[in-house]
Amino acid sequence: MGGAGAEAWQSPDPSVLLVEDDAGDALLVEELVADSTLKMRLRWARSMAEAREVLAAEVPDCVLLDLNLPDARGLEAVSMIQSVNDQVAVVVLTGLAEEETGLAAVAAGAQDYLVKGRVEPELFGRAVRYAIQRKQAEQAAVALQASQMQAQENARLERGLLPRPLLRDADVDIVTRYRPGRAQALLGGDFYDIVQSGDGSVHALIGDVSGHGPDEAALGVALRIAWRTLVLSGITGAGQLARLEEILVAERARTHVFATLTVLTAQPGTPHVRVVRAGHPGMLLRTADGGVRWVEIDGGPALGVVPGGAHWPERDMAVPAGAALVLFTDGLFEGYIGEGKERLGEDGLLRLAREVAGYEPAPFVDGLIERAEALAESQGGLDDDVAVLHLRWN
Repeated sequence: MGGAGAEAWQSPDPSVLLVEDDAGDALLVEELVADSTLKMRLRWARSMAEAREVLAAEVPDCVLLDLNLPDARGLEAVSMIQSVNDQVAVVVLTGLAEEETGLAAVAAGAQDYLVKGRVEPELFGRAVRYAIQRKQAEQAAVALQASQMQAQENARLERGLLPRPLLRDADVDIVTRYRPGRAQALLGGDFYDIVQSGDGSVHALIGDVSGHGPDEAALGVALRIAWRTLVLSGITGAGQLARLEEILVAERARTHVFATLTVLTAQPGTPHVRVVRAGHPGMLLRTADGGVRWVEIDGGPALGVVPGGAHWPERDMAVPAGAALVLFTDGLFEGYIGEGKERLGEDGLLRLAREVAGYEPAPFVDGLIERAEALAESQGGLDDDVAVLHLRWN
């Protein structure tokens, strides 16, 4: 029993580790295994120390655990097994006068208990099989709960990152899209917002916090809400970015985290928009005659790169009648295409945009994203999150 080889331990039958210091009791268990209808492989460890060594190298389906070991007694033994591997089923072996201890062990996390000398082979096999099944059911329930909690967290982050535009009477068509990257269980740090202030001006924001995960997503939510608050308070332009940078520096989990963003402000009745850019990519300008061109406005560094030392110029950009501006995060054009390490890039994105130049806003945005995803399909899809904001003034 104790000398079973690695090949036998890895066979398809359930594997059982017996942790028992008494050779006579171990022999009884071996006879139960031989007589049981459930075929199983048995390995014997004579102490908790020996059991730890086995569990460090192999993961059995079930542990048969005596509660009176030389180096672990009572519920301490159950706790020690769980500390080494909490994924394995545990069936406790008790004496005739220890049934209460067996019940306490089940309450402490064991799947079942058996009384030595009072177990028939059929009952023994059933107990081991049910213990394994119960452990698997527990693990499935834990995984389901974790999945549900993650889904709820995703929903909360999504509501914060992807808000409803706050518009009163602005005559502007808006299309927004957000696609999480292929490897992200959570939304990343991409964010956007559209707000109309009291004087009728329309303000638009798109941004990207470096990195992925809940910390970055939460920081993106904080920056977006702070931006909306600043707009409604009448703070715009470079001063607005300086305050956002203060918030980023105070809230970021690591000093190397930064955020890129572009802010547009369009006053009613004017043929231009004011642009402030902090390390963010350029944008696409769609003209009424079906033309598309890449627009790169002067800007400053990303927020958080040189805290307190950055300058963000404000620039006016002419927007022809009937034109649209398309803002996006870099996940849209930084995906690998083909079989090598070539990225789509800005030129490639512009080429794709011209292929769908005649489309209406929503089909244009969807077509752009779908084409970028198709080119990256051989590499597993787009790695990074993608946010797109399409604005067309009527």
